[in-house]
Amino acid sequence: MKILVTGANGYIGRHVVCQLLEQGHDVTACDIRLNEVDKRATLKEFDILSGAYGDNLYEKLGKPDVCLHMAWRNGFVHNSPAHIGDLSNHYKFLSALLDSGLKHLAVMGTMHEVGYHEGVINENTPCNPISFYGIAKDALRRSMILSAKPHDCVLQWIRAYYIVGDDLKSNSIFAKLRTAALEGKTHFPFTSGKNKYDFIDIDELSMQIAAVVGQKEVTGIINCCSGQPVSLADRVEAFIKENNLDIQLDYGAFPDRPYDSPCTYGDDSKIKCILSHLNER
Repeated sequence: MKILVTGANGYIGRHVVCQLLEQGHDVTACDIRLNEVDKRATLKEFDILSGAYGDNLYEKLGKPDVCLHMAWRNGFVHNSPAHIGDLSNHYKFLSALLDSGLKHLAVMGTMHEVGYHEGVINENTPCNPISFYGIAKDALRRSMILSAKPHDCVLQWIRAYYIVGDDLKSNSIFAKLRTAALEGKTHFPFTSGKNKYDFIDIDELSMQIAAVVGQKEVTGIINCCSGQPVSLADRVEAFIKENNLDIQLDYGAFPDRPYDSPCTYGDDSKIKCILSHLNER
């Protein structure tokens, strides 16, 4: 397939581009900078938030079989005003693609669209986001549902959860732990660690995302996740052991945030279905 990946130079995007290339797809990597993208891809520097698209954006971007829209600013800063400010330009960009001929759109979403929720999250779970990031993503999701239908465009909304990886370019607790260890620190201030979340390794997440966009049978909201709740303490302790970090957690140094759910995780039934069909091919 010819796959256009926006936000290809981002933390998740770089991994997904590699995974798609390994699967034999023809990938066009699109971003404002492409310095860290696999050079096997076709590299196209393009500011998707500029609003200056001209005529027939779909043709200008190579007439892809599918667009995987991963571009997003300040994704690790959940209450950045940029999320709301950029929302209309994300909508304009995707609408321009639909208007000019795109027939398969996959967009990167987030469990933060849901807001506070206890228990499993599925495609029917009500959304009440409590951050600018979640609000903007949820608004884009709702907008694309309305926009894709009259264009007869396949729409997949890929909802990600908590990502584990040792990439120092991320802003997760795992990256912060590695940074602290590299700086020679032996103690790391921590919460109680009792909250349970759905953790997924960046390579596994990339494989799941590639599997989603490589097919059209399963659509709508698709959780890319492990489907298993694990306590933050257990996962962080495991990460320390896996990476041989000489650092200890100082439990209780920070209070637990009152808006964090005690236990939330994704329903993985749809991604399991996709992966099982992929394995049968």
